[in-house]
Amino acid sequence: MPAPLRIGNCSGFYGDRFDAMREMLTDGPLDVLTGDYLAELTMLILGRERQKDPARGYATTFLRQLDDTLPLALERGVRIVSNAGGLNPAGLADAIRTAADKQGLATRIAHVTGDDLRTTHDWPQYTLTANAYLGGAGIAACMQAGADVVVTGRVTDAALVTGPAAAHFGWRADDWDALAGAVVAGHILECGAQATGGNYAFFQEHDIRRPGFPLAEIHPDGSCVITKHPGTGGAVTVGTVTAQLLYETAGARYAGPDVTARLDTVRLTQDGPDRVRVHGVKGEPPPPSLKVGLTRIGGWRNEVVFVLTGLDIHPKAALVRDQMETALAKRRPAEVRWTLARTDHPDADTEEAASALLRLTVRDPDPDTIGRAVSGAAVELALAGYPGFHVTAPPGKGSPYGVFEAAYVPAADVPHTAVLPDGTSTPIPAPVTATPLAPVPEPPLPPPLPPGRATRRAPLGLVAGARSGDKGGAANVGVWARTGDAWRWLVHTLTTDHFRALLPETEGLPVTRHTLPALRALNFVVDGLLGEGVAAQARFDPQAKAVGEWLRSRHLDIPEELL
Repeated sequence: MPAPLRIGNCSGFYGDRFDAMREMLTDGPLDVLTGDYLAELTMLILGRERQKDPARGYATTFLRQLDDTLPLALERGVRIVSNAGGLNPAGLADAIRTAADKQGLATRIAHVTGDDLRTTHDWPQYTLTANAYLGGAGIAACMQAGADVVVTGRVTDAALVTGPAAAHFGWRADDWDALAGAVVAGHILECGAQATGGNYAFFQEHDIRRPGFPLAEIHPDGSCVITKHPGTGGAVTVGTVTAQLLYETAGARYAGPDVTARLDTVRLTQDGPDRVRVHGVKGEPPPPSLKVGLTRIGGWRNEVVFVLTGLDIHPKAALVRDQMETALAKRRPAEVRWTLARTDHPDADTEEAASALLRLTVRDPDPDTIGRAVSGAAVELALAGYPGFHVTAPPGKGSPYGVFEAAYVPAADVPHTAVLPDGTSTPIPAPVTATPLAPVPEPPLPPPLPPGRATRRAPLGLVAGARSGDKGGAANVGVWARTGDAWRWLVHTLTTDHFRALLPETEGLPVTRHTLPALRALNFVVDGLLGEGVAAQARFDPQAKAVGEWLRSRHLDIPEELL
């Protein structure tokens, strides 16, 4: 049996652990090292950088990491693949060539382009970036041409794995099952240490003070083993892998430009310490359209956080709110939002523990309306408001906020192009076979637990894990059980209505429940919870990172035998 292709990850976002690239190259053997630097918010940040300097628009952190480790990667024969090119993959490729030349390194560098559609369609006014999510075929072409380093613009996160795997194993475009297996592997790897115990619901079961980064041993049929380098921190278990599989997904069909992976076919098996086998994945033709991420500046935002200490929290909040509303009436912002967080404790032994936080958030297309008009009104209350008046930070003039939107264009209309190490441009055709997405019928459910069992009021998190995240304005909350009986209870108990009751912020929003029996998991998608996306900062937790932990903290009647 041929040796598996070992693909590792060293970055889950722009700002991840800087030393991870060197650690992954030195802590154990690899064939390919990937790094994911792009997210919806990152594209907006890079777009604003490009406005200031057209030569920028890529992740400079990646360039600094590579400048430090490129000799080591070449010496060990590890090929580097990253989407750090952002809005300017050609510019990043040129910068890498310059850095390699300075070190006297003969390096074959390639890049993938064609995702930038900003000037090719009639997008909404003030669109800052418009980038199609490309697949891995361009990366595969670059690697088949012998590239040591491949940088891309906006590709799907999983494309960083499907591309190298397709090139290595010679998969055809219609090897759906193999490609789907690689997509699942890519999705598990894409967020770095989240697959090795980071952000894990049951984090106290493992030492995750400094988790290692994950790698996948991919086989010719697309199955893989998720693991990490020996001796590194964290853990790889069925639980940590399940959590990452549910992250930022929706239903059973996980669509991408290369293939639609069926998440309801994924099977996970513990294959030894820190080794989880991922197998059985089925694939289907991809949809005929590509997703395009659009970002723009949506307006201006300002915030004042009033600290309310000790007694009479609600009367104090009512007073300052009435005073501020009167002041704002002279030039009222388009959106005014108040939230009171009761972080105070009675008879507290520290002032901070005795205090609650009243947050005022305002938005408007005009920066002057949310600037001095708001901050000045707050400052003027310093000696004329509730007793103990103070704020967490000096009121400022506000800042712009971003908006993310998704659009879709025919895959054939996107000029996906691989620019090979010799400078040759190779067009990448759209998949010949495509299938529009359709919902998967609800799978059969296991029988519920027998009735009449004793229950106890307790937090859901005692019997279920959860992980949540964002996709545009929607949030997803994946919930999984760790035993068969807990799954039988969970799937019949946590209905959409019960979910809404446990999380009142979702009331009135569309909530869809997806059932994944093979993972003992439910995935809830809440449309609109995040407003216009993370950059809009529409709520306290703008990326919904902790919604799952909020859900786990909620109490309900749980059979005592499960506790």
